[in-house]
Amino acid sequence: MKWNQILIGVFGLLITGSVMGQANMLNATSPDQIGQLSEGEKAVKKESKPLPYGFVDDRDVLWSKNTWEIIDLDERVNFPMYYPIDTNNIGSNRRSLYDVLMTGIKSGKIKNIYADSYFNEKRTLSDISAAISKIDTTDLGVEQYNAGEEIDQQFIDRRDITSADIAEYHIRGMWYFDKRMAELKYRILGIAPVAPDVNFIDEEVPALVELFWVWFPDAREVLFDNNAFNGSNTAQSITFDHLLNARRFSAVIYKEDNVQGDREVDEYIAENAFMQLLESQRIKEQIRNFEQDMWNY
Repeated sequence: MKWNQILIGVFGLLITGSVMGQANMLNATSPDQIGQLSEGEKAVKKESKPLPYGFVDDRDVLWSKNTWEIIDLDERVNFPMYYPIDTNNIGSNRRSLYDVLMTGIKSGKIKNIYADSYFNEKRTLSDISAAISKIDTTDLGVEQYNAGEEIDQQFIDRRDITSADIAEYHIRGMWYFDKRMAELKYRILGIAPVAPDVNFIDEEVPALVELFWVWFPDAREVLFDNNAFNGSNTAQSITFDHLLNARRFSAVIYKEDNVQGDREVDEYIAENAFMQLLESQRIKEQIRNFEQDMWNY
């Protein structure tokens, strides 16, 4: 990579937050000028890309462990992924993580969609439509159909999964010890929005299901182009790519790779949420202690 490209990338990381946060807010003479970028800012934004992952040789990975985690959107620290759920009266630069993912999928920028966290069965937008929307016909519509008449649109009910329905996210990642860098690192591999089953969404306590899995490296550019809300400083926005890679969220481990077919924690600790939480904490501490133990002689 050329030095000028490196400098542009670093410079872009430094000013992207302020550019995307409240662009031209103070210099605008009318509301329609808010968000307009200067020529220099446009050039920087055009050249800005997510910081590429460094190459990791398999021989340098001394130890690794795959973990699956739950990001509960009821926790305040995870609110930037959940909100806004109503986009009618808010700027186009403010979107929830689910809206960002769905926009990327619909536009074709995110292509690697899968049915499971092992990325075995690939999906398309039409394949996942049954999981994110439901079309039903009312009784009056059924009567029209039985009478051989065309069903009026008013008798067709459509229910789509929206940002407000997303209850949590599941992420799969790998913790690994890079012996060349002598450092414990983490890499996200996939992310899945979790919502009530659209077919039973109106029940009192609907079951939660994973809508689809996205291969995270494929979604990084889309996530980099969209900002999450920074409650501490709205002038310095943070991209969803940075938020997730920097682990600026709260998550609980619900599964690790193990000899029992990667069984989940609630499979061997049943009906005891407190003990499940302690088991999740034990797994997390086991991963953290590995790096510390490497320096014990």
